[in-house]
Amino acid sequence: MPNPALVTREAAHRLPRLALLLFCAAYVLPGLFGRDPWRGADLNAFGQMLALAEGRAPWLAPALGGVPTGASLLPHWIGAAGIVIGSPWLDAAVAARLPFALLLVLTLVAVWHATFHLARTEAAQPLPLAFGGEADATDYARAIADGAVLALIATLGLLQLGHETTPELAQLAALGCFQWSLAAALHRAPWLPRLGILLSLPALAASDAPAMALAIGLGSVVLGWRTGVPPVLRRLVPWIAAATVLAMLVAWPVHAWRWRIAAVIDPLQLVRLLVWFLWPAWALALWTLWRWRRHLLQLHLAIPLLSAVVALATCVLMGGADRALMLALPGLAILAAFALPTLRRSASAGIDWFSVFFFSLCALTIWVVYVAMQTGVPAKPAANVQRLAPGFQAHWSLLATALAVAGTAAWVWLVRWRTGRHQAALWKSLVLPAGGVALCWLLLMSLWLPLLDYGRSYRATIDRLQRWLPAEGCVAAPGATASLVAALEYYARRRVDASPDAARGRCEVLVIVTRGAARPPTPPAWREVARERRPTDRNEWISVYRRG
Repeated sequence: MPNPALVTREAAHRLPRLALLLFCAAYVLPGLFGRDPWRGADLNAFGQMLALAEGRAPWLAPALGGVPTGASLLPHWIGAAGIVIGSPWLDAAVAARLPFALLLVLTLVAVWHATFHLARTEAAQPLPLAFGGEADATDYARAIADGAVLALIATLGLLQLGHETTPELAQLAALGCFQWSLAAALHRAPWLPRLGILLSLPALAASDAPAMALAIGLGSVVLGWRTGVPPVLRRLVPWIAAATVLAMLVAWPVHAWRWRIAAVIDPLQLVRLLVWFLWPAWALALWTLWRWRRHLLQLHLAIPLLSAVVALATCVLMGGADRALMLALPGLAILAAFALPTLRRSASAGIDWFSVFFFSLCALTIWVVYVAMQTGVPAKPAANVQRLAPGFQAHWSLLATALAVAGTAAWVWLVRWRTGRHQAALWKSLVLPAGGVALCWLLLMSLWLPLLDYGRSYRATIDRLQRWLPAEGCVAAPGATASLVAALEYYARRRVDASPDAARGRCEVLVIVTRGAARPPTPPAWREVARERRPTDRNEWISVYRRG
């Protein structure tokens, strides 16, 4: 059955390089500077990186508060190396975040090049038109690749997780590079794809995803031996097998093997996660699978489909883990791009108008709340901010306001450009979704950044605890959360003992974390001197004790 793509030469115009670079910059740069590590996985991973860089934990055994965490080594080495290289010119949080921002850039680049090579295959090329004027093969591939990058940027699930310093971002980059290596083997000199495969699969395993590396490696071997596969890809099978074995060997010494299969999963919660996390890539990917249903074994669909299916299966087995689901995004973005040549005009218009209303409403809401924080008007949003973040004091920043105004003006121009005339380019349907996501992220990381830091950082809490902490010596924190231990070591610059027997150690100050307002029993030989809680968390209480 012939493929369903009919593309004119006019529709294969590529997105101007400057515009594509601006899209990527508006997505990657906001939140890179001037932001605290946020409570949870972001702060936990950063705390371990900081301990490695400052020599408080051995490089072969990441730890927090002197307690080994068993975390995978490669991602934490990357962040720790950034801190060491950036010291003393950069703040540790920024220095650790920079290499992970580069990993996000690497993911975008890998998705573009993988899509470009796959779109150049004969099975992916559009049919010739009866009277000529069909798209040039290279121009068509570039337009499809531009659409894949826009689809990845537009995906809602990548927005926060893609800007954290966590192992999952290293996994994402490794998976993107593996897809690129398979696709590049069809058109590049053989040594480069082989090198990419030998590096990407072990990197994926060393970044806490060895089971996924094994599944994708085995799936790629099966795909390479399938009848009808180009000989160049079949010659790559021994290298994929070797990379898979190497990934399994690497996983053991770097503490990556951990089984995290969930016994119970809520189907309704899983469906909700899939719908919002993968939007809009999942809708376009499903359209691709339907319109190209007779071509699913062709490489331009089989390669991204393999990685997406493995990631989706991993998410289900882990009980609906969003961080596992994030690894489906490179494959889904490529599949979504191949929907563009077959997308109907009504569907394209629906995506446009939904994006205009949804992201314009989100931007308006961010601006209204920001004005309320600064002026107290409107009164209701200002009151809501004080209720949700008691004690927060807003301050005005010329730079943040200027960036937000520039981003909003760019959005207005983009909407006028897209809705003012019918563009023929293939990637047109993804410009507004990608632009809307980039706009909202820019506004959040400029106008709302102080509020978000106040609510999601431990800085305000540690500032209040500082006067009760010793100027020298250590702080005992048995049973404290990893985020609190990391916050004490980073913000308070105190040595923390988080071992179970820390209260019987030599530390002069004891910190105990409880859930709920009820006071915990005072440990023997200690007296309570303070009791604090995070301003935006009514349940987590931190009690401080001194000896005596």
